[in-house]
Amino acid sequence: MSKYDYLVVGSGLYGAIFAHEANKRGKKVLVIDKRPNIAGNIYTEEVEGINVHKYGAHIFHTNNKEVWQYITQFAEFNRFTNSPVANYKGELYSLPFNMYTFNKMWGVVTPEEAAAKIEEQRQEIKGEPKNLEEQAISLVGRDIYEKLIKGYTEKQWGRPCNELPSFIIKRLPVRLTFDNNYFNALYQGIPMGGYTKMVENMLEGIEVRLNTDYLENKEELDSLADKVVYTGPIDAYFNYKLGTLEYRSVRFETEVLDKPNFQGNAAVNYTDAETPWTRIIEHKWFEFGTQPKTVISREYSSEWKLGDEPYYPVNDEKNGALYAEYKKLGEAETKVIFGGRLGEYKYYDMDAVIAAALDRVKKEFN
Repeated sequence: MSKYDYLVVGSGLYGAIFAHEANKRGKKVLVIDKRPNIAGNIYTEEVEGINVHKYGAHIFHTNNKEVWQYITQFAEFNRFTNSPVANYKGELYSLPFNMYTFNKMWGVVTPEEAAAKIEEQRQEIKGEPKNLEEQAISLVGRDIYEKLIKGYTEKQWGRPCNELPSFIIKRLPVRLTFDNNYFNALYQGIPMGGYTKMVENMLEGIEVRLNTDYLENKEELDSLADKVVYTGPIDAYFNYKLGTLEYRSVRFETEVLDKPNFQGNAAVNYTDAETPWTRIIEHKWFEFGTQPKTVISREYSSEWKLGDEPYYPVNDEKNGALYAEYKKLGEAETKVIFGGRLGEYKYYDMDAVIAAALDRVKKEFN
């Protein structure tokens, strides 16, 4: 006899939501995580009274009312609006691209002047854009591409823009207004008290074992439960037998500074190629902090190798085809549900992870 109805591997958003919903329906659930903490990549830890986003900035935004109503059961969200700034060799520009950006770039003052300038520069690309560089120029023109897109994107992906697929930036927020709200979503904010507290609330009353590596103890752990919800890398589950899916990884250099304000904004992107980091996050501004000190994290993008933390799936054709083969293997496993960013090899925003987890819950229990 199994001791649990469900073994949930990974305590990130997908795993925590599934565990919460199964538990609510009277199922016996065990959640395990190989890290020493819950909450996966949205884990926040308190440093100098500031909730530090240990695995990179996570800014919640959604237009999905059902998702918003669901997640706000577990935390009250503040009214943080993402308004990043771009630093190009000491020149500061507004991101998203809006009238502040165009005025700084070209000295234009009216929306008509800005639209005309963009239109003039877009003419350089004839026909369907064949790569990211052409796609960007066809959307915003060469000046903005050269200063605010090219260096940042090449650092992030470790490849020249003319070798990257165009779909990566199919949508660039371009506004002929002074609106600095990057996501433009109906609901957005950061959970007050941090994401870890929010996930703690989801997992209340559920047994959790940390520092537990599922793949190293698979047989023993599988025997404990009728079904497994697996949110780790799908290729690792199958011991990479078809090959390794590729990711981009991110390295963080975090430091506490003995001053109340370092950059005056939560996120500043460094868009020139020479600066080695992609952006600096100042964590206190996610929660309108008034602490006497501040905590910053420099982010460095890197090629992923086995043993590194996988962040962004490289969703090109080659990896897409390999994932499709792994997905077939996954569908043949009758006792296992694969979910989340790594289990589905998908670059998921948080609201999409929540929607996918709730969708899976409906399929499983209705």
